[in-house]
Amino acid sequence: MSHVPTPQPTETDAPPKSGGGRRGAEPERTGGRRIGRKILLGLAVLVIAAGGTGYWLYSDLDGNIKGVDLDEALGDDRPEKLPTSGQNILVLGSDSRAGANAALKTGNVSGARSDTALVMHIPEGREKAVAVSIPRDTLVTRPECTKADGSTVPSAQRVMFNSIYSQVGSACVVKTVEQISGIRMDHYMEIDFAGFKGLVDAIGGVTVTVDKDIHDTSSGLDLTAGTHRLNGTQSLEFVRTRHGVGDGSDLGRIGLQQQFMTALLSEIKKQDLLGNPAKTYGIADSLTQALTTDSDLASLKALAEFGRSMNGVDPSTMETIMLPVAYDKVDPNRVVAAEPQASTLWKALRSDSAIPGSAKKSPATGGIS
Repeated sequence: MSHVPTPQPTETDAPPKSGGGRRGAEPERTGGRRIGRKILLGLAVLVIAAGGTGYWLYSDLDGNIKGVDLDEALGDDRPEKLPTSGQNILVLGSDSRAGANAALKTGNVSGARSDTALVMHIPEGREKAVAVSIPRDTLVTRPECTKADGSTVPSAQRVMFNSIYSQVGSACVVKTVEQISGIRMDHYMEIDFAGFKGLVDAIGGVTVTVDKDIHDTSSGLDLTAGTHRLNGTQSLEFVRTRHGVGDGSDLGRIGLQQQFMTALLSEIKKQDLLGNPAKTYGIADSLTQALTTDSDLASLKALAEFGRSMNGVDPSTMETIMLPVAYDKVDPNRVVAAEPQASTLWKALRSDSAIPGSAKKSPATGGIS
């Protein structure tokens, strides 16, 4: 809040000395002094009000961001931090059936789930990035986790990856990813689809290019081949689409989700939303309401500093890879990590090494990464 000092009398404002000046001029000077004081008082009120409004807006935006204390939730049983300045960030797109998401309907989908999980690896130097998608239908071993209410959930095998978020919570998703990859997540960012729709509309849409027509009656998406600027509703349809691409499975949808997340991150970088998250209140409000982060990033100041540290990374050049998977032999509707490809991929990220071409090939998609 700004402080306006009380103005000190000047020689002009000072009362006339005894026997000096014309008495008839005194009322005029007194009136002028009163008017001047009213103007100064008015300016002081405006400055204070402006400062108070700025503080209120900042606090309001700051309060939108939800934080998860990973250190408290996960304890010490975690992979070691990288010995370099590289960063690993788990980005999760959540689409729960609760709250505002329940009202989001696209096509014939009502409150459907479509979790997007990206492990973003940014090597030392922070000039490039790799994003690894984990298919939601991947069967994994879930570690023992503690829920938000303090209760403990035991470890379980052959658990579908996207069920962990809804059944145990975001911290357990982080712990599971750390366990299967051997990579410590430095940060966690979750984009809620209800807020995500508002964010896309607030920033004026996101541009994507599709090679073929997509007509999906389930999600409602209807696009011709070419470049399109998607609004919030169309963006939801885009990331939820599965029947209009590939073999109609979740694996076909992952390519669209990777493409969209890259396009969204590029738009966020282009508009400097992380580097200056309070520059436009409407956009900042949508951005912060859509975000849940680890506690280290859960403030405008922290987001801005993080955004500036990532200025060298161009999302449009980010390499996107799907975790190599194979169809499960017991349940062909599910997939499992394909070996040795998956282990080779995680090892390359842990050591900041180049990823071998063989580690990018997924048997479930005919050897296509």
